[in-house]
Amino acid sequence: MLNKIKAKAAHLIRGENAEEQAYRFLLAKGLEPVCRNFRCKQGELDLIMLDKQTLVIIEVRFRKSDKYGSALESVTQKKQSRIIAATHHYLSADKTDRPIRFDVIAISGNGTIDWIQNAF
Repeated sequence: MLNKIKAKAAHLIRGENAEEQAYRFLLAKGLEPVCRNFRCKQGELDLIMLDKQTLVIIEVRFRKSDKYGSALESVTQKKQSRIIAATHHYLSADKTDRPIRFDVIAISGNGTIDWIQNAF
């Protein structure tokens, strides 16, 4: 049981590190932070940032290897639906007239970062 707890903790740490890496990457690209880790019953929005006048909802995915599919492939239709539902919830409290875009930051185990704008 203790090993299972340690493995989960290591997995969470890798996820947090990937999210921080994505956050810094996007800051360097000129995006402005709005919110991190917005949680609601519909799901979680990893990063919410502004790209000029566009509100960008960013899903960060990390895969140590492509053995079970790439980081990008892990953003399934079901995952996209949950992100969209969580975005509706976020916008119900923080209304905006800004255009909205959904991006994915896919980070592989070798450190490669792929930024897919308008991913869905």
